[in-house]
Amino acid sequence: MHIVVCIKQVPDSAQIRVHPVTNTIMRQGVPAIVNPYDLFALEEALKLKDKYGGRVTVLTMGPPMAEAALRKAISYGADDAVLVTDRAFAGSDTLATSCALASAITQIHKDMPVDLVFTGKQTIDGDTAQVGPGIAKRLNMQLLTYVSKVRSVDLENHEITVERRSEGGVQLLKTSTPSLITVLEGTNEMRFATMTNMFRASRYQIKVWNREQAGIEDVTSVGLKGSPTVVSKVFAPTPRAVKAEIIQCVGDDPKELSVTLLAKVFAKYPKLEKEIAKRAV
Repeated sequence: MHIVVCIKQVPDSAQIRVHPVTNTIMRQGVPAIVNPYDLFALEEALKLKDKYGGRVTVLTMGPPMAEAALRKAISYGADDAVLVTDRAFAGSDTLATSCALASAITQIHKDMPVDLVFTGKQTIDGDTAQVGPGIAKRLNMQLLTYVSKVRSVDLENHEITVERRSEGGVQLLKTSTPSLITVLEGTNEMRFATMTNMFRASRYQIKVWNREQAGIEDVTSVGLKGSPTVVSKVFAPTPRAVKAEIIQCVGDDPKELSVTLLAKVFAKYPKLEKEIAKRAV
């Protein structure tokens, strides 16, 4: 079994600032990290490798400095790593990014057939959740989004069974492979890197592909030329001016506290009380 995990190096969102004049994100001095959602995808892939065997290849598109993210993945137990980097990719939106990654996965598939592709549900710098589905569409793979658990993989019959979280609850889905899976946060807990894998990661020769090596012939499909998305403005959320209200009641009876809280809420939002009453009928 061969699993490809798409990861991305992103700026630490806790330290991002927006320039007050240009309204652009100030990345100077902001440390880069592996997209947290992608770590859940990587751990799920490594768990399947532990259980069924096979190889895990991590793939990223980005500047040369993104090698650090790939070495981090190798230290956790990934077998191979591919960095797709080229000036032609600068300014890529989700459409152009999915094109580049799908083409790179096709090249990886030529060396060793790919059974599963894992991604995080989204990235913390874009929050679009579009790249994973975009890759699946381009590669004609079965798409399983917001997966909270991989139940089983049937290697002989080329099937996979997963649990998918939806608004109405949890769905149990079975589909054929190859397929692409976007993994939810909280699905697992990332393992610690072993000393052996850390030494291996430091010595590992990462495969660095340019546009041609990634199999991209049409330069207009990537970068700014292949990106129809236009960001008109970036701004920081307006700080809330309303202070928290402290609600007190006599005694520690939880029922009394609940009644007091609901009375306060309904007094402020009278339509909410009517809406709840309609649903309760």
